[in-house]
Amino acid sequence: MKKKKSVAEVQKELRQLSKGEEVPPVDLKKFYLRVGAFLVVVWIIAFILNSWIPKAVAGVLTVIAGGVFVWLKITVKKQMALGALLKGADTQEGRKEALERINSQFKKSDTSAAIAKAQLQMQDDPRAALATLEAVNLDKDLSPMAAPMAGQVRAMRAMIHLTLGEPQQARALVDKLDLGKQQEPKTRAMFAAVAAEAWARTGQGQKALDTLDLFNPEAPDMGELRAQLWRARAFAFASVNDTKGVGRAVKKLSEINPHLLGMFVGQKKIHPLLEREAKQVVMRMGIVPRKVVRQKM
Repeated sequence: MKKKKSVAEVQKELRQLSKGEEVPPVDLKKFYLRVGAFLVVVWIIAFILNSWIPKAVAGVLTVIAGGVFVWLKITVKKQMALGALLKGADTQEGRKEALERINSQFKKSDTSAAIAKAQLQMQDDPRAALATLEAVNLDKDLSPMAAPMAGQVRAMRAMIHLTLGEPQQARALVDKLDLGKQQEPKTRAMFAAVAAEAWARTGQGQKALDTLDLFNPEAPDMGELRAQLWRARAFAFASVNDTKGVGRAVKKLSEINPHLLGMFVGQKKIHPLLEREAKQVVMRMGIVPRKVVRQKM
């Protein structure tokens, strides 16, 4: 007989699903070739024009490009090293070892390292992960080139607050997310799911639904984000008292993994309509024992 999972195990499973799929590293060779070709054209034009100004402009652009090349190479190398640490940390001991390596090999002010550290901490101690991310100064620590990471930090903090049953704190963070500036489709979908859930759980269900309507959770490229998008839809439908919508979202989540429904049962600040619908399914399937339905977090 299959062993039933506890609420804590379900929470851990949902956090794993919420990570999304690994983004492939930047193709540096292709980038270098394109920028190099552009600089060649710039220098050709500079030599054709009989003036020192075009040559000075070409020189400045070349220096800037060189700086970008060095920065990008260092950044990609660091991201690959952090990615390797995360990939190998699939046990509690592995996470402990990875955390020790991050603490010893990267600066405390390194935002990328802080994000990786929080991803590891989320699985065992969400409060510790939250403290790590809160230490990132979103106004001063991020350079213009690394500014997009500010959105990732806010989204991760909001996700943790939602998991801990603190939607108001999550709302304050997602209101500062600029979904339109996210170029990577999966990142944009992840941000939208987190923001929509926070809005739905703080009284803006229609805004949440309007945002989620821009994304198809069943699209082939959504991968593991499918669960997070349907979770956000469940909260959004409940917020506007759409019983059929809630039932549809709960059904979709149960098809992905029925244990995910445990997140709606016996937890803090869950809409009664959503909790009732989820409870009917999990009790019918025998996933959550009746005696732990009101287990405290």
